[in-house]
Amino acid sequence: MMLDNRGLEPPQPMMRTLAALEKLGEGEVLTIINDRRPMFLYEQLEELGYKQRTEQQNDGSFKIEIFL
Repeated sequence: MMLDNRGLEPPQPMMRTLAALEKLGEGEVLTIINDRRPMFLYEQLEELGYKQRTEQQNDGSFKIEIFL
């Protein structure tokens, strides 16, 4: 599942991401694209038991892969 959060003001990217995680199936990966590094999201993911990989893109955005 892919979610493009670019152009949204906080807290919209985090709200959209957390809502999408509720629909994520076992073994699936949610990939999000954000304008900035989602520091507060990392805390939420850890509390919920998710792991993540973050990679800064050439355009300055961040690609985050979220999985169990």
